[in-house]
Amino acid sequence: MMETSAYLDSLRQDIVFNDTLCGLPFTFHTTWGLFSPREIDDGSRLLLQHIELPIDADCLDIGCGYGTLGLTLARLAPQGRTLLVDKDFVAIDYCRKNIQLNGIGNAEAMLSNGLGAIGERRFDIIVSNLPAKVGKELLQLLLHDAHQHLNPGGRLYVVTITGLRRFIQRHFIETFGNYDKLKQGAHYTVAMACKTR
Repeated sequence: MMETSAYLDSLRQDIVFNDTLCGLPFTFHTTWGLFSPREIDDGSRLLLQHIELPIDADCLDIGCGYGTLGLTLARLAPQGRTLLVDKDFVAIDYCRKNIQLNGIGNAEAMLSNGLGAIGERRFDIIVSNLPAKVGKELLQLLLHDAHQHLNPGGRLYVVTITGLRRFIQRHFIETFGNYDKLKQGAHYTVAMACKTR
């Protein structure tokens, strides 16, 4: 019984790991129940390899989890502001912890179901590692709302499982009028759309 208790206690401790993203060192605290708690997932890593942003870009990370994408963007655009949103309060708690632990002063995290709680804020860059299981209705809402919250000329970058690539292509074209497939791998596809209208 003591062994079981000790094991359960160990599961309640933060998972902590270090990684380098876009040449920048990070320490992440996570916990069981969050997406990819023990390491940076391959989709996020692939997405970060294909994002271009100026150092003063205002950025938004939708479905931020414990902060992988948003923290990296905040570091890459130190003269801009980065907002990280997630509908999971545990994710936001850990995201805020990671912002503080990594000394990132130009990022903030807030609880929001999609973009519902962010008001009228506008961004130059929006990113998302889109989960496949949320349903096509929510994906359509996210793409539409991302378009509404981009500045003219702003860009939306997403990574999805490759099986969703046709859906993303169709809805990028419907919503933005354009679609650019940046990378298609066996498991993940990175796509970008630009707000031109």
